[in-house]
Amino acid sequence: MKFGRMPAAEALGGIAAHSIRQDGLVLKKGEIVSPDHLTGLKTAGIETIVAATLDAGDVGEDDAAAQLAGAIAGKNVRVQKPFTGRANIFATCAGVLKLDVPALDAINDIDESMTVATLPPWRSVVEGEMIGTIKIIPFAVSGAMLQQGIAVSSKAPVSVVAFKPLRVGVISTVLPGLKPTVITKTLKVLETRLAPAQASIVKDVRSPHETNALASEIAALAPLCDIVVVFGASAITDRRDVIPAALELAGGEIEQFGMPVDPGNLLLIGRMDHQGQRVHVLGAPGCARSPRENGFDWVLHRLLAGIEVTACDIRRMGAGGLLMEIVDRGQLRDGQGHDE
Repeated sequence: MKFGRMPAAEALGGIAAHSIRQDGLVLKKGEIVSPDHLTGLKTAGIETIVAATLDAGDVGEDDAAAQLAGAIAGKNVRVQKPFTGRANIFATCAGVLKLDVPALDAINDIDESMTVATLPPWRSVVEGEMIGTIKIIPFAVSGAMLQQGIAVSSKAPVSVVAFKPLRVGVISTVLPGLKPTVITKTLKVLETRLAPAQASIVKDVRSPHETNALASEIAALAPLCDIVVVFGASAITDRRDVIPAALELAGGEIEQFGMPVDPGNLLLIGRMDHQGQRVHVLGAPGCARSPRENGFDWVLHRLLAGIEVTACDIRRMGAGGLLMEIVDRGQLRDGQGHDE
């Protein structure tokens, strides 16, 4: 593509780099210079303009953006009609945003003229939410460069994994001094978290904050659910504490205790097996009683989309894992004592 100032008389078919409004002439930036424009330029006494002309094999900005966006967009992703070299992409369902980050980096590394930007990976999204944008910086790119970007996108690096209407069981342990209203509010917060996935609480039980009693409740509830969430009257402080010990006593397995996300450090994730099916068990951190985003959300959203969360996955959440402070969580970061 050639770009620069040229005689107005030679600009026919070129792309105007700047808008011109003078003596009745209206030539907008990005518009193709037409014979009428040439007449208007001559009438206005404008002898030169800044314009771009495409070389053989070049692809215009809108066409290039549409092609690249179409290659990038995977399952449950919609591409909007491009404008001024930009093609936005949207989620067509509620779910979790799945990205092939190395592929997106590779596209952005091809040349400064082609850019891709998205929301963070594993973000929970809703239907119709904008999840990314493809912007062609100049008025055109070479066809060879565009094909290179399309080739890198062969596996559609941007997709949305749809939520599933899973069955969630809840166990709330109790200790003297724990107000029933705390449990009631906690359940309402959890219902709000489950609503985008159309998941439901199929059973809600109470248990003494004691290993044997809790183990019995976990064993009884697991066959009825896809996910069991345990809200402890006291935060988990060790793998040998009440909730993890109860999970193992019930025949389950601890997969990870603790996560590099704050709030959310004291989350436990484990599993029970029922007739060959995995039932996920979450020991919720204290911050999960709050509606504000915390590490519990990051794990719960993936599970609600049917995405397995391994110990390694959790250990890779540290970069970006320092979230906003929850003032009402009882113990701020700059204080002393144990965080939940």
